[in-house]
Amino acid sequence: MPVAKETVTAKMSCWAAGLEYKHLSQDAVYQAKRFLLDSVGCALGGNQQHDVKIAFEVLDEIAGRGPATVIGTGNKIDVVSASLANALMIRCMDYNDIYWKQDPSHPSDIFPAALACCERAKSDGKELIVGLVLGHEFEMRFCEAAFPGIRERGWHHATLTAFVSPIVAGRALRLDWEQIQHAIGISASRHATLGAATAGKLTMMKNTVDPMATQSGVLAALMAEKGYTGPEHVVDGKEGLTHCFGPDWKLDLLTDALGESWRITQCGMKAFPTEALTHTPISATLDLVKQNDLKPDQVQEVQIRCLARAGEILSERSKYDPRSKETADHSLPYVIAAALVDRQVTPAQFTMEKIMDPAIRAQLKKIEVVADPEIEKVFPALQRVIVNITTKDGRTFTQQLDYPKGDPRNPLTDTEIEEKFAALAEGVLSKSAQQKVKDAIWNLEKIGAVSKLMGMMKADVRKKPAQCSATGEKKKAANKRR
Repeated sequence: MPVAKETVTAKMSCWAAGLEYKHLSQDAVYQAKRFLLDSVGCALGGNQQHDVKIAFEVLDEIAGRGPATVIGTGNKIDVVSASLANALMIRCMDYNDIYWKQDPSHPSDIFPAALACCERAKSDGKELIVGLVLGHEFEMRFCEAAFPGIRERGWHHATLTAFVSPIVAGRALRLDWEQIQHAIGISASRHATLGAATAGKLTMMKNTVDPMATQSGVLAALMAEKGYTGPEHVVDGKEGLTHCFGPDWKLDLLTDALGESWRITQCGMKAFPTEALTHTPISATLDLVKQNDLKPDQVQEVQIRCLARAGEILSERSKYDPRSKETADHSLPYVIAAALVDRQVTPAQFTMEKIMDPAIRAQLKKIEVVADPEIEKVFPALQRVIVNITTKDGRTFTQQLDYPKGDPRNPLTDTEIEEKFAALAEGVLSKSAQQKVKDAIWNLEKIGAVSKLMGMMKADVRKKPAQCSATGEKKKAANKRR
């Protein structure tokens, strides 16, 4: 292996190009399987969502034939389009993994880069595992490196994904280290994402910007494979990331002790299909409501003491009047109101009928969100919240939680992941098909071809007219008319 140049991207690329399955720890491999099963479940659930159907209509028009499989439809399309489609399905319900240090991220949004490029390279399950672990490694390191995080500066974490997805795609395509370095430059130099995607009134772009950053990395890797070049200094050079975004950065966090431990073992999963900082208050509220058998009409006020940034993002004015799924699942008042009324927060709480349910909307004004300086001091080591519920007869119930279910310190069990997968796959895959997917993922290192795994994810319960044709039947019909 050549001696790495001075730039950060050279060090990252050299290490990534040389990473092999044999270098991974047993726990890293195990966690990769857990996160893949969770993500495939999210994708199967996402396959049925309205924004995905719209995206599929667009891809029906523009995507080309290729080696990569679209989850749910089974159609084979080009790797750039497949990476977008599959990443959007994983992301669109806001139910996949979560890591939050200086910045938040959902590293499994990058899985489709590894899936698509491994299919193109005709790779096996071990190669896929390398790609899955690699994405978490660098995405999570980037989320630790900025002080303050780029989200606090008004930028979205998809900005960081655009640096990482080309590494995953490039390694899956077996590019050399210099080609991977160029791929980083190609993708990252043109993909800075504004925080507006997750601020104020939210739209479908909330869950689309990161899949687009994954798509950017796949395109960049293909270009680099053919000899296209990109700026090597895109992180640490003139007008690169640190120059343009300003101080402070601890860039040593991107490369120090690579391979000595694995970030994927420190990532969390979502027990609720909501924004990450809502999870601990939801958990605390549900505990209080169930333990004390509290009814909505008994409750006078619910006070949520939390981080200032949680209040700013999740309880500004529009969050008290959510009128879309995207705003509701990023609304702390809404998810707490739903917890009060329904005693659960699942995908069923984010239909338009439920969002406009008078019983839930009557609770919104009862929710008070208070920034607590003491809680600020312990973040991100702890995701502490204090929930105080006051009843109309003057009783007060208090619960403090330091981290939610799904945090690495309180992880979802394998059984809970399988239950989540089954709930999301219902209506898409039959029970027997679900079992085949689960068995394949738990034995991923034995899979001879990633394409074989992807072929197991084709819907077999019912045909969905618009989405199941994604880049398939609709395009064939159009070609016949020509």
